[in-house]
Amino acid sequence: MSRWTIDEPTSLDFDGVVALKATLISGSISVLASDEKPSVHIDSVDGPPLVITHEAGMLTISHERMWEGVLSWLRQQRCRATVTVTVPRDCPVSINLVSADGMITGLHSRTSIKSAAGTVTLDGVTGAIDANTVSGAIEAQGLDGKVSFTSVSGDLSLAGGAVESLAARTVSGRIAADVDLNPDSRIDVNTVSGEVVLRVPDWISAGVSLTSAAGRIDTSFEGLDRQERPFGRNIAGQLGDGTGRLSVNSVSGRVTVLGRPSDDAPAISTPEMEK
Repeated sequence: MSRWTIDEPTSLDFDGVVALKATLISGSISVLASDEKPSVHIDSVDGPPLVITHEAGMLTISHERMWEGVLSWLRQQRCRATVTVTVPRDCPVSINLVSADGMITGLHSRTSIKSAAGTVTLDGVTGAIDANTVSGAIEAQGLDGKVSFTSVSGDLSLAGGAVESLAARTVSGRIAADVDLNPDSRIDVNTVSGEVVLRVPDWISAGVSLTSAAGRIDTSFEGLDRQERPFGRNIAGQLGDGTGRLSVNSVSGRVTVLGRPSDDAPAISTPEMEK
């Protein structure tokens, strides 16, 4: 195993990387897909040094003394780093962030992200994507594959790409998605008080169920059954041959589902578009 302790700007190259695992307290990390030799570039380190290991193709990056507990030494000193990593496009990636920001671009394998408060940007990432956040925002474009999103109050903004499935759960975070779908794509969204805005192709073929206990529900799709009850609202029915699924469950958050003409490109929703 090769091991480096980094406390100043440094660049490292590796013969091969088959998986990446990185943990960062604050600062930023960018993970870029590349056909060139895998590398790590440390632009700055403030506080405890970074420890980088490379063993059997597994690349790990973390702050020194992480096992002693974050809070015990975070109270005593600043802990910040700026890191850029290049890996093969098919490299699985696992990123853990506290208040650091993250950017991941061009990967085609499994991507797992856990963030407390930082902002994470995903661009052109495909495959299995698992994003979990407490209050940090996830901003993504051009995703393709299976997307799973879980948050407490963090927002999800997703534009472009053709998702195979989107499973999103949040307490109060806003979920806004404008994506293309496959004929059998599945969208399942569950929220307590967060607003949900979905914009999907107007030719969508899916069984639809939009439910809210107290929130308003709006849709531009015709032919769906609307029920207004003292204990909740529901819009349900079938679009096309119903091969896919579009389900949104809300307690008090507003739900809006819009159809997008085939000649209109996906984009993140705006308040003007939702009106």
